[in-house]
Amino acid sequence: MLQIFLQGFAVYFIIWWMTLFAVLPIGLRTQAEDNDVVLGTVPSAPSRFRAVFTFSLTTLISALIYGTWYVCDTYFGWGFDALPQLGPSFY
Repeated sequence: MLQIFLQGFAVYFIIWWMTLFAVLPIGLRTQAEDNDVVLGTVPSAPSRFRAVFTFSLTTLISALIYGTWYVCDTYFGWGFDALPQLGPSFY
């Protein structure tokens, strides 16, 4: 039982990490856009980092993706092994 939990957590963590990089640019305001470039930083640096918003949105989106994957794997049998069969055949 512990092994199944750890495998599920590993899949969720990978999904969360990939989702984080997709969510990071959402709502980003750079220092150049705010005309407030701090000396020693690049103008494309964020003017303020909204960690709570970013991590919350990442957790929500990755939970939806993981839930979809879990339902597809558990109820329909469409796991990662079935991905080649779901695509078109080019023979």
